[in-house]
Amino acid sequence: MAAKSELIIALEQIEREKGIKKEDILNMIEGAVVSSLRKYVGKNAIIEASIDPQTAEFQACVVKRVVESVVDQEMEITLPEAKRHDKNAAIGEDVRLPAPAADFARIAAQTAKQLLSQKVREAERDKVYEEFKPKEGELINGSVHRFVERNVIVDLGKAEAILPLREQIRRERYAVGQTVKALILRVDRAGRDPQVLLSRAAPLFLRRLFEREIPEVSDQIIEIVGISRDPGFRAKVAVRSRDPKIDAVGSCVGLRGSRIRSIMNEIAGEKIELVPFSEDVQAYVRGALAPAKVLAVRLLDAAAKTAEVLVSEDQASLAIGKEGQNLRLASRLTGWTLEVKVGQESAPEDSPAPAEKPAGFSLKKVGPKILELLAKNGLADPGKLARISPEDLMKIEGIGEKTAANIIAAANDLLKERQESK
Repeated sequence: MAAKSELIIALEQIEREKGIKKEDILNMIEGAVVSSLRKYVGKNAIIEASIDPQTAEFQACVVKRVVESVVDQEMEITLPEAKRHDKNAAIGEDVRLPAPAADFARIAAQTAKQLLSQKVREAERDKVYEEFKPKEGELINGSVHRFVERNVIVDLGKAEAILPLREQIRRERYAVGQTVKALILRVDRAGRDPQVLLSRAAPLFLRRLFEREIPEVSDQIIEIVGISRDPGFRAKVAVRSRDPKIDAVGSCVGLRGSRIRSIMNEIAGEKIELVPFSEDVQAYVRGALAPAKVLAVRLLDAAAKTAEVLVSEDQASLAIGKEGQNLRLASRLTGWTLEVKVGQESAPEDSPAPAEKPAGFSLKKVGPKILELLAKNGLADPGKLARISPEDLMKIEGIGEKTAANIIAAANDLLKERQESK
């Protein structure tokens, strides 16, 4: 049995390590050499090429039809000339003429090198994409490898990932060799190489840290309802417990603050404020604006989700926060646009918005309690009620589908009556 050539041994090793089949490379080399031969013997010529899978010995031949009179030199050959290569040649049969394979050994070697390099890159790209694409949204550890401008290139072992400036925690500084924990934000395949995009600034990164550090969160006993962050500086996390016996905030804080402290240490000391989630919007807004003490929350427009927050003069700056940070994070967390106003400390808590209705405002078939509820949510104007959708009205606790339809119909009737009376 012939000894294996160095090329074949190398291809078999690559097949084991990279998963690229040796036969695929050999077939591509054969095809490339055939293309090169066509430049010399003609583009229409029939060329056969093969590589011995053991010795890597290359053979090539040109196939021509034996004819009495040659019309196409690329495809045909006369009988006397054919007999020089095959004594048994006959008119109408094909003969195989050896191509100068030795002259193409260099082409074969160059082609093998190029194809091998190309196939290895393709296999590695596919492998990186297939391995990391399913891991989007998961935490991963890596080490800082190098810097490209202000972006950090992170070595993940089997691939390199990028931690762009916009996904970094602004207060952090990185050094080559430093271990980094990050979220696999996205894996793209658009460019030549798959790009693994990391993040330490995304709210989902903070959520994953909670799941890792707090068993009740990973077991879904405690639900993280929402997160708003100013990465590296401050974050508000709304939590609620699915088990009435378990305190959501206390469980997240841990004994002497051990759990929340370990999370804060991972994100450069970012201050985390835990907010008890409530279905009562006013209570939720009050909790989200902590540590400021809120006197009252007035829901101005339920459909547009706008509210007015009343605080005492000494609490105004605390409610708004430095450069509006506290108000901004609270608005983002609750989903409501909040406006802080200074009021008297004696103001009743959570009072409704000032009535927008004119004197004598009423709606047929709508009781006083529902009218009061509408006023409390900034919907005491029949014009607004006529334009609002039943779905938006039903978002107000205490108003069902039938009641919403009655309210809208009554508002339209009132507007019609007013129009006719003019």
